[in-house]
Amino acid sequence: MAIDGEHEADIDMQNMIRLKMQDVNKVDYHSGYAILNTGSPHFVKFANNVEDIDVVDTGRNIRYSKHFEKEGINVNFVETTDEDGIFVRTYERGVEDETLSCGTGVTASALMNAHNEKGFNRVEVKTPGGHLSVEFNKIDDEHFDNIWLCGPAVFVYKGEIEI
Repeated sequence: MAIDGEHEADIDMQNMIRLKMQDVNKVDYHSGYAILNTGSPHFVKFANNVEDIDVVDTGRNIRYSKHFEKEGINVNFVETTDEDGIFVRTYERGVEDETLSCGTGVTASALMNAHNEKGFNRVEVKTPGGHLSVEFNKIDDEHFDNIWLCGPAVFVYKGEIEI
């Protein structure tokens, strides 16, 4: 269960998870960026040398710009690494900082990097937090369905609190 509703998931014997994401039925294309909602609103900007971008300052300026300040928006900086691969860094609203990986951001970025004009796509995604992939059907430039976020399930933290 997530903020955008219930999600279906599969896990295999190697602890790889496939999480079904919501369909996308609208993409707003602008000069140099796109806006779409993959469970959260995302601003997707393709750039060169994403490693060198000041994600916090640049992302914050976009997130709090006049157009987005009321509801906020997640900001993704995306670099194409090869025909079916991208590198993504994300400034996440609510966190108000760069996150190591954002599932809805990875999904939005992958959709905008579809390499097949129509039909099945799989995009490999590298983030500072690790490697994921997104599988989906591209219907046209604004419609995507059967979207699956895929990656490893790994233990990241255990904590105890004394009461």
